[in-house]
Amino acid sequence: MAKKAEPVNMAERFTEFKELKNIDKTTMISVLEESFRNVLAKMFGSDDNFDVIMNPDKGDCEIYQNLEVVPDGEVDNKDRQIGLSEAKEIDPECEIGEDVSKQIFFEKFGRRAILNLRQTLQSKILDLQKEAVSKKFEQLVGEVITGEVHQVWKREALLIDEEQNELIMPKDEQIPSDSFHKGDMVRAVVKRVDNLNNNPKVIVSRTDESFLRRLFEQEVPEIHDGLITIRAVARIPGERAKIAVESYDDRIDPVGACVGIKGSRIHGIVRELRNENIDVISYTANPSLFIQRALSPASISSIRLNEDEKKAEVFLHPEEVSLAIGKGGLNIRLATMLTGYTIDVYRDIEEGEEDIYLDEFRDEIDGWVIEQLKNVGLGTAKAVLNASPEKLEQADLEDDTLQQVLDIIRAEFED
Repeated sequence: MAKKAEPVNMAERFTEFKELKNIDKTTMISVLEESFRNVLAKMFGSDDNFDVIMNPDKGDCEIYQNLEVVPDGEVDNKDRQIGLSEAKEIDPECEIGEDVSKQIFFEKFGRRAILNLRQTLQSKILDLQKEAVSKKFEQLVGEVITGEVHQVWKREALLIDEEQNELIMPKDEQIPSDSFHKGDMVRAVVKRVDNLNNNPKVIVSRTDESFLRRLFEQEVPEIHDGLITIRAVARIPGERAKIAVESYDDRIDPVGACVGIKGSRIHGIVRELRNENIDVISYTANPSLFIQRALSPASISSIRLNEDEKKAEVFLHPEEVSLAIGKGGLNIRLATMLTGYTIDVYRDIEEGEEDIYLDEFRDEIDGWVIEQLKNVGLGTAKAVLNASPEKLEQADLEDDTLQQVLDIIRAEFED
């Protein structure tokens, strides 16, 4: 009597996939069953008359083909029918018109069938792995992760995390002074997951404002514990940042807690951000006071708000104007980003001093020219006339345009 073939143990045969891709046993069994059915459908044209029984405990598989019993010699489709004599060998009590289940031993189909099954399984496990990576990192968006620099190109860098997942950091997501070398360990925030054609691409960033938020959460226990809240962040990566914080406990100084004794807490963040200057200010729901704090270190004389249009006119003593604007306009740009108000800076007019705001000249001077002058702190006619040549150059205007502005303003005072 011929020895009965053993059930095919494909789960054991493909354990390397489970170990490599870290797929749980239940999912593995499900993938195996689906893979068997796909191969059976290719071999027999359909798998609808097959039963594929997976045994999760043993990891084996049994396949049965359900065939209709017909009289001997009348088998028209051997994939759907079986002669009575052969059927009796399977089930001695079967009758014509009934179904019998014939066990199929997959190994007997040869090497090609096994290879086909293996390729099908590989493809499905790859799809599962892509799906798992996509879901994992979609849940990590906004969180800081660490990766090892694997390769650096002109437009992006490739990082590998501890689970060997690939992370892409485009050039515009790198701090301008970042310089990476193969093997460097780099911290970044997960910004998004691009999933084109079922091929997930994890994008990480060191310039996103959420990176600064997460660094503060890691370095300042009071933020991590919820005693201090980050209310707003404004950042120009690699240059300067402002962060507004608020404490729910009157006994806790939010700014002091974030900075730490002798700057111990904030220094680590500054180093991580390549010496990016960080201003920590105390948040307030009073917009005038918030704008005043946001323009620090400048001291403001007065503020005029238009809350409907989210605009603020800020008046300062002449010596404070440059501080409010900051080098290259960084301070006022960050203050605008932090508060959500468009901020115009004006030189405060002393009592008895005659002056005219530049906006009064819009009928004679183009609006964009006025904005260029205001952006460098020249918001009044006298401020323009008294400005040094170096200050006027900062407005980046053509000589003819600048001369025309000066002529118009002088004519107004002469009149």
